Amino acid sequence: MSHAWVDEEDRVGVWIPINEYKWPVPIPKDTNLDLIRIEMLNLGGEYTWLDVLCLRQKGGPNEDMHMEEWKLDVPTIGYMYYSKDVVIYLSGLGLPLSLKEGDLDSDWCWFRRAWTLQEVSNSRIIAGDMPNGPMHVGPVDEDGNYETELLMRFHKQLGSITNRGIFSQLTDMQMRVSMNPVDKVTGLAFPLLLWTIPAYNESESLEDAWTALVNEMYSVMRMSFLFVYPRVGLGHKKWRPMWEQVMTEPLPVDDYFPGPVRHDDETDEDSFSGPCIEKGCVHGLDVELAEGVDRRGELVVESVDGMPHTFAIHATHQIPIPEDAYMLLGNDADRHYGKQRQHWAVGRRLPRQRFEKMSVVVMDDEQDSKRLEDLGIVDIESHYILV
Repeated sequence: MSHAWVDEEDRVGVWIPINEYKWPVPIPKDTNLDLIRIEMLNLGGEYTWLDVLCLRQKGGPNEDMHMEEWKLDVPTIGYMYYSKDVVIYLSGLGLPLSLKEGDLDSDWCWFRRAWTLQEVSNSRIIAGDMPNGPMHVGPVDEDGNYETELLMRFHKQLGSITNRGIFSQLTDMQMRVSMNPVDKVTGLAFPLLLWTIPAYNESESLEDAWTALVNEMYSVMRMSFLFVYPRVGLGHKKWRPMWEQVMTEPLPVDDYFPGPVRHDDETDEDSFSGPCIEKGCVHGLDVELAEGVDRRGELVVESVDGMPHTFAIHATHQIPIPEDAYMLLGNDADRHYGKQRQHWAVGRRLPRQRFEKMSVVVMDDEQDSKRLEDLGIVDIESHYILV
């Protein structure tokens, strides 16, 4: 079960035998576990998992144990919702679904809680549904508009609860709230499908928790930071954003491509292996345009005989790239909706095979990509440490 929490003054701690009276189970005052059990049975459920019953809550004779137990329990509960039937109480555990002005902006709203981001399943049931509730209100026209803005927002948010790419997940988390700030980082562990889930520490700094998360991401997600995220990281890693950046800045549209951006736990170094242009001059991307308008520019490189060759590039962002000579690291050219494109990270080569990223560009002209390949100046087996 997934549920919205209610304000502390609207809930009560109940002592029950299900958890052997080890902690008071927090539930809304206007319901009880017997009613919830009946609804689960009516929905065809035989067994169900409920966080407040299975995860130690505050209170009880051994309350001090919760911090140690949560190190493992909290970051792994997302698995309970992964590929499972999820029953969602949008208005509070066991409460009928209702919708009034201010509900969607409340810090207790299900759509705004950090933890519920991981409680999304492709198979979900909205519990507490009433015949006169918002689930039964349809659009008023063929364009999908609803009678009120509130209903429009509700159905739009309801339709958006699905698994998505990394930047979509981060953008969603920007609008969410949590009791502990670090919960927003930990709440991304299962949506981002990490190799290994870092332990939960409610007193850990946000940047440390974020770094641990990034280090356990699949390479394809780190590729998105290197080749799609257009800014320089403001933390100790310039090739990828720090937590404050992904929570406060507009983020790019997700793109998907495999690639080797690896992390070495022993050295704490990140590295890239793949296509590299040792020197290319970028032109036409040093000014900003209106937001949402792609900027068109050129990449000029020299062939082995010293002849200049010009290629069309563009930027889907508004970060200025001064006209200058750069090193470029690229992903393997691939096809996207039938069109070939190649992403390039623009930056500087540093001593000891290191690369300092400045921004990103895209080359999506198939003939240009083939022409660049035929020049023979792209080192497809380069290896650089990302700073």
